[in-house]
Amino acid sequence: MQLAIAFRHMDATESIKDYCREKVERITKYFPDPIKAHVVFSTERGYQHLADVTITLHNGIVIKGEEQTEDLYSSIDLVMAKIERQVRRYKERIKSHRAPNLDHDIEIQHSIVEAHGADEASKEQAGPKVIRESKFIAQQLTVDGAVMQMNLLGNAFLVFTNADTREVNVIYKREDDTYGLIETGANPKQN
Repeated sequence: MQLAIAFRHMDATESIKDYCREKVERITKYFPDPIKAHVVFSTERGYQHLADVTITLHNGIVIKGEEQTEDLYSSIDLVMAKIERQVRRYKERIKSHRAPNLDHDIEIQHSIVEAHGADEASKEQAGPKVIRESKFIAQQLTVDGAVMQMNLLGNAFLVFTNADTREVNVIYKREDDTYGLIETGANPKQN
């Protein structure tokens, strides 16, 4: 397993690295194939210790967890327990998931736009200001696979290429713990 550990706003110690390595490598009992893990430790307000773990499996599935407590070792234990619960829940579906076909994946550009200026008139004249921009690949997934990936990442929504229709779709979690699906397509007036 490839493991990268980063420390932000705190000193790196070998005991923390060893403890983290031991806990993260327990995931290999579920997936013996080569996998990558990236762990970031940080402190907030001087006493809150955050453990952020991202694990990428051989088939492209990404599992993510984050926990924050007053003790770094507790944060590690809690985040890995959360990830193990996710893995046990989706174990068979994860194993049967095939690697994405990158020929059919679509690159999505995401921008966060913020208007600037003192009043509405100056906002319209000045136009919006892009404050953050990112690009990502909309993986080719089935709807069930997209729900699983969204839950493994802990996100509220996921943009993906629907394996059945080859169209870009968005799956999102609703307040009543059900899921919504937004399907894209050509404007019928343009055809």
